[in-house]
Amino acid sequence: MATGTRYAGKVVVVTGGARGIGAGIVRAFGDSSLTAESGGRALERELPGAVFILCDVTREDDVRTLVSETIRRFGRLDCVVNNAGHHPPFQQRPEETSTQEFRQLLELNVLGMYTLTKLALPHLRKSQGNIINISSLVGAIGQAQAVPYVASKGAVTAMTKALALDESPYGVRVNCISPGNIWTPLWEELAASTPDPRATILEGTLAQPLGRMGQPAEVGAAAVFLASEATFCTGIELFVTGGAELGFGRKARRGTPVDAPDIPS
Repeated sequence: MATGTRYAGKVVVVTGGARGIGAGIVRAFGDSSLTAESGGRALERELPGAVFILCDVTREDDVRTLVSETIRRFGRLDCVVNNAGHHPPFQQRPEETSTQEFRQLLELNVLGMYTLTKLALPHLRKSQGNIINISSLVGAIGQAQAVPYVASKGAVTAMTKALALDESPYGVRVNCISPGNIWTPLWEELAASTPDPRATILEGTLAQPLGRMGQPAEVGAAAVFLASEATFCTGIELFVTGGAELGFGRKARRGTPVDAPDIPS
């Protein structure tokens, strides 16, 4: 149950809400400034109205239970934030990725969202609620050596737009947030898997014109905005990126043959 004044009294389901961006979204809807331990149970104890329900979004029975238990406890559903997802390690070339690994990533990043959306829609139609899908900036601009992840997030953005069309007659809005570099435990883990974590973190920091990475709370604020105030927005992709997609920059990778134009003497 959301307790913040901007969305008070509404019932919101956030998947992957135990840490990182998901925890930032849970806190934003709860209007809480508490610093929680890791894990959904800790958030449940610390945030008034929060309930932790264990759910594997790749298992339809789990998702069905999540929806039915939400309705049993609260009697309604106003907003679904499809946040659960995963980014495989950096520098994963296609030849280093098995078809099964790609399939599993799609199960989590795309089909998990679709399953929850499908099961939640009858309740969202009753409340004329909304859906917020967490996509990624790289779904729009690409990312080197991350084909499966980029493909999965591109699918999330495209699915958002298609659902927005289908659900508009019912008054259900469907939008997505595409974060850029947000400093989370997952980002830290990905950096640790690289040969030089400090250099990787610095590169991620310098990717934004603002000169810093974003915080989970900033994604949470964007989610609350879409749910509570952006009432004439549906099918949009909201970039929360610190401007990472702006401007020209060095794009050719080391080892790429360069054919520069001759300068007349």
